[in-house]
Amino acid sequence: MLKTEFTEAFGVRHPVLCGGMTGLGTAPLISAVANAGALGFLTALTQPSPEALAEEIRRTQELTDQPFGVNLTILPTIQPVPYDEYRAAIIESGVKIVETAGSSPAPHMSDFTAAGVKVIHKATSVRHAISAAEKGVDAISIDGFECAGHPGEDDVPGLVLIPAAVRALDIPVIASGGIATGAGLVAALALGACAANMGTRFIATAEAPIHENVKQQIVANSELDTVIVFRQFHNSARVARNSISEQIAEISRRPGATFADVATLASGARGRDRVLQNGDMEDGMWWASQAQGLIHDVDTVQNVVDRIIADAEEIITQRLRNMAR
Repeated sequence: MLKTEFTEAFGVRHPVLCGGMTGLGTAPLISAVANAGALGFLTALTQPSPEALAEEIRRTQELTDQPFGVNLTILPTIQPVPYDEYRAAIIESGVKIVETAGSSPAPHMSDFTAAGVKVIHKATSVRHAISAAEKGVDAISIDGFECAGHPGEDDVPGLVLIPAAVRALDIPVIASGGIATGAGLVAALALGACAANMGTRFIATAEAPIHENVKQQIVANSELDTVIVFRQFHNSARVARNSISEQIAEISRRPGATFADVATLASGARGRDRVLQNGDMEDGMWWASQAQGLIHDVDTVQNVVDRIIADAEEIITQRLRNMAR
């Protein structure tokens, strides 16, 4: 068993996380992650209301007695989001670990701290990580350029970003972005992180609540099968390569293009309904990291976590030890 600052501080068996994923962070997947000894996060805003989030937390609590958390992504929206009510639902449900992302976690820190909730903040740069640490978060999940979703605008990969963040911070650092294997976990630990966050790897599991076509597409894809979109709008995002994402990228490069020109193609509802739920892999935009090139099967969460930990232990105790003779 791998013991790190993360496993000790957050009370989980393994230094592996399944971070918040919109539409995917629901009770069946997150309870399976928890039961496997890793730390998973329900996604608060996947639920249509704070009351629905409280119910999803209860569902998860019925399926596992192990620690799990809730992701609260703080972003500007057209329709106001009752963040205070979502925060209250998290606290009142007894959840003790929260992953924040997007904007500053500052407005939520006093309530979380008073309730004894540990906060992990996701950042894509050292400067943003330092800012979050100064606001009192308990750990930083640092997202390298390889990640799915929004990698920021600096284009710094994990091999550089992880140790840079570790050097700059005096709180635990979790490596995130492009990690899907035991070797990736060992590399993250060697760079100074105390755990590794994996998203795309957990999409390709039996318990992930999405169409089987999506899981098999991840297995079929290589590390080249992602596209960076929205760069021209200063909101870069890494998504899976398909006809829709390539069309979005092409339109965005046209002189004078605005987000309105791609809004229909990039609709989250379109990706969720047509791709994730219906399995039409060419009819919507969906998120995936470069870790696709390292994923070669769809398996249960338990088997995925067991294999990651077994491979990591073998690398540490055998391969690396033999090299140091």
